[in-house]
Amino acid sequence: MVLKTFGWSFAVTALGLVAAVFYGGWTAFGIVAILSVLEISLSFDNAVVNAGILKKMSAFWQKIFLTIGILIAVFGMRLVFPVVIVAVSAKIGPIDAVNLALTDKDRYQELVTDAHPSIAAFGGMFLLMIFLDFIFEDRDIKWLAWLERPLAKLGKIDMLSVCIALIVLMITAMTFATHAHQHGGAHVDKAQTVLISGIAGLITYLVVGGLSGFFEDKLEEEEEREHEEEEEAKRAGKPVSAVKLAGKAAFFMFLYLEVLDASFSFDGVIGAFAITNDIVMMALGLGIGAMYVRSLTVYLVRQGTLDDYVYLEHGAHYAIGALAVILLVTIQYEINEIITGLIGVVLIGWSFWSSVRRNRALAAAEGKAEGSDEKAEVSSRV
Repeated sequence: MVLKTFGWSFAVTALGLVAAVFYGGWTAFGIVAILSVLEISLSFDNAVVNAGILKKMSAFWQKIFLTIGILIAVFGMRLVFPVVIVAVSAKIGPIDAVNLALTDKDRYQELVTDAHPSIAAFGGMFLLMIFLDFIFEDRDIKWLAWLERPLAKLGKIDMLSVCIALIVLMITAMTFATHAHQHGGAHVDKAQTVLISGIAGLITYLVVGGLSGFFEDKLEEEEEREHEEEEEAKRAGKPVSAVKLAGKAAFFMFLYLEVLDASFSFDGVIGAFAITNDIVMMALGLGIGAMYVRSLTVYLVRQGTLDDYVYLEHGAHYAIGALAVILLVTIQYEINEIITGLIGVVLIGWSFWSSVRRNRALAAAEGKAEGSDEKAEVSSRV
């Protein structure tokens, strides 16, 4: 199971590390390996959230996610995206941006650093909306019940997530954005840029999420009809398969997944510049990491891990909220990528341990109940 799921990741790792040795020797080998670990640690919460969405999709769309989706993730976000940043910020053509990345790496890094406020605002607002919509939804299973119960009640207010997100964006623009960090340690006023980018991130979330939700809702009638057929199949002893998203619903859910992955990629791409400004090594390292994130997503879906450890999804969304805040704060202040990665790992690890404890408690309760039933049965016989 592990080899089947992670086989391509292992192969890409071997090829990527060999390519790094040929490109820049053992120094490049070490840098690519470090970048791979960085990407995996920063994106583990991404895999958990992806798995929660991917398990609703049909086998066909899951394959699309693993083929076309990985091409977008590796080549689009880890290779093309940094070049696009430079092309837009420096107002030069894509070919000139590539030449700049290969011939003048210091200038290339400066341009990417200067573009960070707009990137952080876009990604931060997109991720913040994911977090807010999650915590304001009333769920049957609650992890931090003392916090989630009152928030679920507040979530009944229409458009509360959007209002809070806009307030956060406004505060960010009036505080962090007025002293945005630039290369060389300089600080400039980027309030207008942050506002526009943040609103663009919010609109992207509303459009993509809204469309996927719309088409998902359209399937509810079909699911209700098939529910009756499932009940009949159960009574007849036939196997029952869960209804999976397909067609337009699955397409927009796939699009949502790709935008989500792009938002998660921002911190990895920007953080990579703290290690190297070589675009080739960056693409190799982050690409290897992206492959493992994809494989981990599939592993979680096939193993049913989210069903067994019910608080994992909660921990991942809290990690998303933390990442959103960190992205907005980094508009002015530099935050070490190790801190960013550790926060996500701690939250997900905490939610995993809470899930284990819950499962043990439920098993113990079931054992006591079975013991009581056996005693009652013996007593009735006597």
